[in-house]
Amino acid sequence: MASAATVVVLVGSLRKDSLNRKVANAVIALNTTPLKFEFAEFGHLPLYNQDLDGDNPPSAWVTFRQQIRSVDAALFVTPEYNRSVPGALKNALDVASRPYGKSSWDGKPVAVISVSPGAIGAFGANHHLRQSFVFLNMPAMQQPEAYIGGAADLFDADGKLKNETTRDFLSKFVQSFATWIEANRKR
Repeated sequence: MASAATVVVLVGSLRKDSLNRKVANAVIALNTTPLKFEFAEFGHLPLYNQDLDGDNPPSAWVTFRQQIRSVDAALFVTPEYNRSVPGALKNALDVASRPYGKSSWDGKPVAVISVSPGAIGAFGANHHLRQSFVFLNMPAMQQPEAYIGGAADLFDADGKLKNETTRDFLSKFVQSFATWIEANRKR
């Protein structure tokens, strides 16, 4: 049997009371698979600028790239900003994909959950991320797709998931992701 896979979780919303972080925490709490989750924080990363990426890149970039390189897979949980992903999340993708030819993302199985208080569940951000995954050579889990709409009504005052239908869906999602990782991870 293979060892437990480590999954880095990137939450696109940086705000303190983020619905996206609540969904990420719910996924982790519902996990009954042999996956290990760790968060990658990226709000502090300097904007990617190739001029800074020489012999002495910013230490925050180096640390972030090492974290991404050290894991087996990635889970993105993101809101939608202007039919795309938040700028800080896009910057994290860029930082870990550079320098060209040395992407820390290469070959990592990935899944995405998009979260919104609105009805369409951040559909645009979900699919925009998937475009990047293709270029970054990250096999993206196709099913089940995860668009979580109406997210503001899914949690209690303590930030715990109270919606049974969403709980069941996220449980199945994380089990499907574990299967996807096992079938696609580098050894």
